[in-house]
Amino acid sequence: MGTRLPLVLRQLRRPPQPPVPPRRLRVPCRASSGGGGGGREGLLGQRRPQDGQARSSCSPGGRTPAARDSIVREVIQNSKEVLSLLQEKNPAFKPVLAIIQAGDDNLMQEINQNLAEEAGLNITHICLPPDSSEAEIIDEILKINEDTRVHGLALQISENLFSNKVLNALKPEKDVDGVTDINLGKLVRGDAHECFVSPVAKAVIELLEKSVGVNLDGKKILVVGAHGSLEAALQCLFQRKGSMTMSIQWKTRQLQSKLHEADIVVLGSPKPEEIPLTWIQPGTTVLNCSHDFLSGKVGCGSPRIHFGGLIEEDDVILLAAALRIQNMVSSGRRWLREQQHRRWRLHCLKLQPLSPVPSDIEISRGQTPKAVDVLAKEIGLLADEIEIYGKSKAKVRLSVLERLKDQADGKYVLVAGITPTPLGEGKSTVTIGLVQALTAHLNVNSFACLRQPSQGPTFGVKGGAAGGGYAQVIPMEEFNLHLTGDIHAITAANNLLAAAIDTRILHENTQTDKALYNRLVPLVNGVREFSEIQLARLKKLGINKTDPSTLTEEEVSKFARLDIDPSTITWQRVLDTNDRFLRKITIGQGNAEKGHYRQAQFDIAVASEIMAVLALTDSLADMKTRLGRMVVASDKSGQPVTADDLGVTGALTVLMKDAIKPNLMQTLEGTPVFVHAGPFANIAHGNSSVLADKIALKLVGEEGFVVTEAGFGADIGMEKFFNIKCRASGLVPNVVVLVATVRALKMHGGGPSVTAGVPLKKEYTEENIQLVADGCCNLQKQIQITQLFGVPVVVALNVFKTDTRAEIDLVCELAKRAGAFDAVPCYHWSVGGKGSVDLARAVREAASKRSRFQFLYDVQVPIVDKIRTIAQAVYGAKDIELSPEAQAKIDRYTQQGFGNLPICMAKTHLSLSHQPDKKGVPRDFILPISDVRASIGAGFIYPLVGTMSTMPGLPTRPCFYDIDLDTETEQVKGLF
Repeated sequence: MGTRLPLVLRQLRRPPQPPVPPRRLRVPCRASSGGGGGGREGLLGQRRPQDGQARSSCSPGGRTPAARDSIVREVIQNSKEVLSLLQEKNPAFKPVLAIIQAGDDNLMQEINQNLAEEAGLNITHICLPPDSSEAEIIDEILKINEDTRVHGLALQISENLFSNKVLNALKPEKDVDGVTDINLGKLVRGDAHECFVSPVAKAVIELLEKSVGVNLDGKKILVVGAHGSLEAALQCLFQRKGSMTMSIQWKTRQLQSKLHEADIVVLGSPKPEEIPLTWIQPGTTVLNCSHDFLSGKVGCGSPRIHFGGLIEEDDVILLAAALRIQNMVSSGRRWLREQQHRRWRLHCLKLQPLSPVPSDIEISRGQTPKAVDVLAKEIGLLADEIEIYGKSKAKVRLSVLERLKDQADGKYVLVAGITPTPLGEGKSTVTIGLVQALTAHLNVNSFACLRQPSQGPTFGVKGGAAGGGYAQVIPMEEFNLHLTGDIHAITAANNLLAAAIDTRILHENTQTDKALYNRLVPLVNGVREFSEIQLARLKKLGINKTDPSTLTEEEVSKFARLDIDPSTITWQRVLDTNDRFLRKITIGQGNAEKGHYRQAQFDIAVASEIMAVLALTDSLADMKTRLGRMVVASDKSGQPVTADDLGVTGALTVLMKDAIKPNLMQTLEGTPVFVHAGPFANIAHGNSSVLADKIALKLVGEEGFVVTEAGFGADIGMEKFFNIKCRASGLVPNVVVLVATVRALKMHGGGPSVTAGVPLKKEYTEENIQLVADGCCNLQKQIQITQLFGVPVVVALNVFKTDTRAEIDLVCELAKRAGAFDAVPCYHWSVGGKGSVDLARAVREAASKRSRFQFLYDVQVPIVDKIRTIAQAVYGAKDIELSPEAQAKIDRYTQQGFGNLPICMAKTHLSLSHQPDKKGVPRDFILPISDVRASIGAGFIYPLVGTMSTMPGLPTRPCFYDIDLDTETEQVKGLF
């Protein structure tokens, strides 16, 4: 009967302890902060005796234990030094190794813990019962994969659980034992520096070379009984050393002859008893890694025989544990490197422009976008920082801002425009063309930040809003339809608040104070408690009590009754569809409402203040605060009633928790785009989100560019961007790109009216130098408006195929005379980013100049003075005229403490004045202010200039006539 090779691993055990019952818990094991390893001779040095007998040397000369200890010490010391260097620059950094253990043998836990303490790492053990299933193991692995605090993961489970399904559930970047297919594949391919190599296999090589002193080149290696990843790693490493390697199993018939031929034998699993040790020739170097160090299984002893060198399993285990620590430090170093900004390795998509230019949707459908996770990785986002929606869009988590907080921002570019025609002049198209030029053609990191389009215009008069031609966001269908549901979340939150207002009025009008209070603070399981938001209301009311039973009758009434004055309600219901018949409605006509009906209205969803809040917030906590302070009405004593007062703030935040994350998409040339928020450009500020801009500025790096767009002309969108958005964000713009078209300039020069859906008159399709020259007054005025803020302006002339060279040259010359830093014709619509390279170069040069940015007004001045400043300095008005209602609202907001908010003018975008038909540069007009409203949560006052509709209507022939779905291919047709 054969016997096994001697085992000495048990000598490393501490005195026997009572068995630990199987358990499922996470055990964070303490590790020393300084990485000191004093008093650990039980592992590195003197061995503990077993059964009162000292251990004898296994190799002739007794060099193995000392040499082994030296190797282990060297590995641990090197790991400790590398970690110390990393921590000098990142003091809070400490790598964490997680070990999933299914069983109650804690020997490996002790070894790993001791070595980790010496190196300065932390270890977390996840202890599971020995009979844990494959699914339970995988579940724990997946949890650790997503835990950003853990940098490495090892498995201490039984051999029968080491299935491909389990092993490949590990994230390769956390697989410090090198068992996943990806790490093994890189090792086989020769990319060992890019992967984790099996610590056991590496320990075998190290011990043979450094402990036994074997030169492996040309040696015949026989690996017996190894399986899976260990077998593959051993073979690969031996072959790299020039060895002739063969792997064989114990039951193979030729085993004895192969053992006789081998110079070195590596035992990869316990030797069966029926195989005698005499089959191994004297003088053969034998290395035993047969102890299943992951599962804790230990075989029985065997009689001693003399080999050329014998390295036992405890030697391998100890060095392997040290090399695992080394892998952990490497993992931590990689993780830190990934946390830092690095130059993008962006694979841009090639364009093959056609002439004539096909429709936007044909162009979009003709380009295959990159998988969004690939794009995210290219621009430096980590896997746990994105949430994928389908193949081509993803949400980006706000945690990226914390990771890159020390990264310098890139350059900040705003795209605005002259006063447009009703057809639009292509600001989105210019924005996309510019970033395609910067990144795909000039190799400069750049990001476009756009608003999400509303479904109202998409199915109404405008159609898609993803750019156009060969400068657009793809897939355009997903861009224009729903995206990731942000507008629907806003609709749900807005209407929840609207329902809460009318419901509260009904219940207050039909219940006594006591009944109302008992329902607001109900008895649940014999206990009555205030919710967190109710405690906040009590504090606001000056009631410093937390026990509901202690309130006086007066306090109960004060707490329970909001006393909303229905005539002051400003909060409307919203819908993301153009529906003129919802502009004025009557609600509350059902029998259950007991006659409490009132007139109300619907707004378009993007006009909701919640959309403006989303666009201006800079964190989840800030958004919750803003939502809570939104004023929905006044009470009968004239005090504001907020969402906090209604107790709905937490619920609104829950509905908005995903919408706050920017949406990542890409351009036709594969460059990144954030599509986030779409506040109505009339009654709100008409700019995409602060958060999208802030994240993008970190991702592009100090030399990169973030190009964001402002709605409508510079007199509206740009002015609001500077005075509202820049105040909220604290960001300072470097350059303004002012978009102009020959078509719009001809209109301002006296050309015939331009109407959507009606063919253009010949003045717009034929050369007319005089019309262009006369219309450049509007361009000059918009340049002057930009100069009020101290920012360099580059004019981008968006060229149409009917524009002539003489018209183009004239516009560029007059723009430069008016003070533009540069003026450049752009051809991105017809050829993509290549057609905007000159614009990109001009923007880069302008951004290198010092920006002398300044706000137009001090927010502390009275509301009326701020309105007058905008009207006179920006629009060119002689003065303003306030209606009695507007004056009363201003007085009320000032009295309520809102007088120090910035102003968001609600004015037509079709003229610098309040009259859409007044083109060019109107002068000496009086600007009428018909009403003044407040978005306190968003943080601005918005005066209404003339009559402004917040619910667009459908035209006679809406865009939906052309929109259809191919039911065979599921492709959208006719969107744009």
